[in-house]
Amino acid sequence: MTKSLTEKLGSLPKNRQESIQIRTNELIAEEMTLRDLRLALKKTQHDLSLALHMKQDGISRLEKRSDMLLSTLSKYIKAMGGTLKLTAEFPNRPSVEIHGVAELAIIK
Repeated sequence: MTKSLTEKLGSLPKNRQESIQIRTNELIAEEMTLRDLRLALKKTQHDLSLALHMKQDGISRLEKRSDMLLSTLSKYIKAMGGTLKLTAEFPNRPSVEIHGVAELAIIK
């Protein structure tokens, strides 16, 4: 008889279940939309609209965009209490953090 994933996970030792849950949370965190991130931080669109001096429907539209200026994204992240970092990844070398791009765009 086959086992469901829940049954299989339940049969593992507690420490293994905990390590799987931790890694699951890490993977989920790596792939969040702006909306997911806002909800995880327990912020509302209204909270961000006040911080960014925008209407709530503007926040809604911003969260649905697939393309935006780095300065806009940086302001959105800052309104949630975070800092935007830009990293370039290459196949045969370590990642490189790009400095100055988002900061220059915000100074305007």
